[in-house]
Amino acid sequence: MYITTMSAKILNKNDRKLLALMSDLSRALRCCQQEAVLCENITFSQFFILDVVAEKGELKLADLHGILSVDKSTTTRLVSPLVKEGLVVRVKSNHDSRAVNLRLTPRGEEVHQEVWECISGFMDRVEMNVPEEEREKVYETVRIFLNAMRNACAVGQCCVE
Repeated sequence: MYITTMSAKILNKNDRKLLALMSDLSRALRCCQQEAVLCENITFSQFFILDVVAEKGELKLADLHGILSVDKSTTTRLVSPLVKEGLVVRVKSNHDSRAVNLRLTPRGEEVHQEVWECISGFMDRVEMNVPEEEREKVYETVRIFLNAMRNACAVGQCCVE
């Protein structure tokens, strides 16, 4: 991220610190970006879908749009490889013949578990780098910061006066 000399003069010291923090967080979280492969050749978005379906047992495809906060075509694009790989099946709803539900296959359950184990190992490594006596304070501080970011971005743009 480049800041011109003119715009750099506008930022106060705390703005610079916050901008640097946001930039560092963004770089650190690239492993969790939508299309980043975690393990078992599953992307973060695909794992999130597997996890939600596993938690619910069976999930309406229409409900997944809202959970992912994406449009129908994006949801379909994310689910299709999971169906193609035999991890998820589309099942017609018993209550509405037009509706489609998602359910994990036995192989999907295995992959879900394997990816969770991989993520758990990563989370353990992250946690080991946070001093034990500081963990709860760090987690709470991150939650507060994320909430502040959500509230600031709720207007739909980052830089709105």
